[in-house]
Amino acid sequence: MIRAAHAAGVKKLLFLGSSCIYPKHCPQPIKESALLTGPLEPTNDAYAIAKIAGIKMAEAYRSQYGSDFISVMPTNLYGPGDNYHPEYSHVVAALIRRFHEAKLASSPNVVVWGTGTPRREFLYVDDMADACVHLMKVHSSSDMVNIGTGEDISIAEFAKVVARTVGYTGTISYDTARPDGTPRKLLDVSRLTALGWRARTSLQDGISLAYRAYLSESKQAAE
Repeated sequence: MIRAAHAAGVKKLLFLGSSCIYPKHCPQPIKESALLTGPLEPTNDAYAIAKIAGIKMAEAYRSQYGSDFISVMPTNLYGPGDNYHPEYSHVVAALIRRFHEAKLASSPNVVVWGTGTPRREFLYVDDMADACVHLMKVHSSSDMVNIGTGEDISIAEFAKVVARTVGYTGTISYDTARPDGTPRKLLDVSRLTALGWRARTSLQDGISLAYRAYLSESKQAAE
């Protein structure tokens, strides 16, 4: 797509990277300059390497041809249209579905993967879209830009937020045989802030909106 954009004379292109491109144990919060400074998280290194290749390709077209191609690194996203598959979904969608089904079944306990200690940053999808539009208007550089809230939360605390939003009142336990992944992944968003953008949707409001969307999407799928 990057090559085709150049061939077609596209005036501006935004390439979406991912926060997983950064080394597993880099300093927190993660600055854009941390790219390629250490080993990746082994459970998603193939995905990360593919994203890094895209970033470098966009940089190369800018350097060689002057193409106005920019790259942004979003943190963990959630919201309407998410993948709620019981095995292949990411943590937000997975927990929304798990707690909802547990509430309907009156299950006394919900098991969350890992120890609950890793910390993650979550960004509502509409905020992500707004940030991308903003950067397409104001940013023109080979410098990557992180997109996030600048705040993180432990998985254990996040599970409580989801349970409370869904209305699940049972207990929560942790399957420590499951991998935790990266201990912490918080993006430094100072570059984004300097460009005039901040996230507007709080985590509580975002999870409420996401749960409402899940109920609507589940109803439509059943009809």
